[in-house]
Amino acid sequence: MLQEQIEQGVRFLRNGGVIAFPTDTVYGLGANAFNLRAVERIYKIKNRPSHLPLPLLIADISQLTLVAESVCGIGLFLAQRFWPGGLTLVLPKAASLPSYLAKDSTIAVRMSNHPVCLSLIRGLGAPIIGTSANLSGNPPALTADEAKQQIGDEVDLVIDGGRCPGGVESTIVDTTGEIALILRQGIIASHEIEKAIKEYRVSKSSAYCFRL
Repeated sequence: MLQEQIEQGVRFLRNGGVIAFPTDTVYGLGANAFNLRAVERIYKIKNRPSHLPLPLLIADISQLTLVAESVCGIGLFLAQRFWPGGLTLVLPKAASLPSYLAKDSTIAVRMSNHPVCLSLIRGLGAPIIGTSANLSGNPPALTADEAKQQIGDEVDLVIDGGRCPGGVESTIVDTTGEIALILRQGIIASHEIEKAIKEYRVSKSSAYCFRL
């Protein structure tokens, strides 16, 4: 049953649809990131201001080449430490990334640790939008029923994968500056991020880069 929902979800994504699905944190609202009309639908469904960028979800670190110009130093270190998991990284966007995905020079990216989410991305073969499946300003949805209550009539499919195990949105860290900044405290505690940053400084991992 769940596998059938996933396969149906992939078909909707390929055809420009918008779906809701479980992640390891909260229920997500997703579409093919490279389909402008689908992304515009997400803004409308969520009633989200168009100047606020939407985060992306990937299924493998190699997909960073599609969305980020380069990932070096602390960004790569944190990705390798916490992905897949509840960490969203703000990274320098790839020059080829459409302006509707990132109006400035950065892009927010995460790799979820939920089999449904990962299967959807792998089935599509491309990153997907990964914003929370709720109306802007409302609490995030932790179950399929909660997602349906907020946005169910507006999406093409809500995949019921049970209650999200995390129950809290991801932690967001900006790694584009000289100092990594925690922009939102989420499922990964700030002390864990700070501990990893200290380890990075000791290891001098800035020599490692993941580039296009």
